[in-house]
Amino acid sequence: MGKKGGRDPIEGYVHGMLEALGEDPDRDGLIKTPNRVAQAMRFFTSGYHQDPRKILNDALFDVDYDEMVLIRDIDFYSLCEHHMVPFFGRAHVAYIPKGKVVGLSKIPRLVEMYARRLQVQERLSTEVAQILEDVLQPRGVGVVVEAKHLCMMMRGVEKQNSFAITSSMRGAFGDDSKTRSEFMELIRHQRDAYA
Repeated sequence: MGKKGGRDPIEGYVHGMLEALGEDPDRDGLIKTPNRVAQAMRFFTSGYHQDPRKILNDALFDVDYDEMVLIRDIDFYSLCEHHMVPFFGRAHVAYIPKGKVVGLSKIPRLVEMYARRLQVQERLSTEVAQILEDVLQPRGVGVVVEAKHLCMMMRGVEKQNSFAITSSMRGAFGDDSKTRSEFMELIRHQRDAYA
């Protein structure tokens, strides 16, 4: 889980990887790289050490409100579990309360927590939807994630303008086409629509 009285074990792996790539890990520009990479990887994967229920449970409120709550354009950065290279984009999260709402800042924190793990975009979408469904028990939850994947841009097909869209629709968002259409229309509006 990290350093235990000394050097982070990730540093040794990075040192060995640099040697395997044909580099000299002891040259001036690389001598501190294993430590920097270890610190960065610990930060990039810090979501493993957070509990989504704790993020939500200290901000649940009983409210008599039954219209859609939407937080859109939530920026995130994650690492693809297949190549450990970044993918990044925006998440749009909505729910229809059934007696309980959650503090608005908690939804971006949830997205961030799940993104700070080795991920695939499809799972990121469903994990956010599932925890909101489990904790809030709303009438419905909708999550749409749009992302660019460096594994597609830097290697493989090398398509610079491609991006992926995934969704997870639960309850009213999955069952009611009108609710789903309203959600999709709201996230299509220009970013500066609130200005």
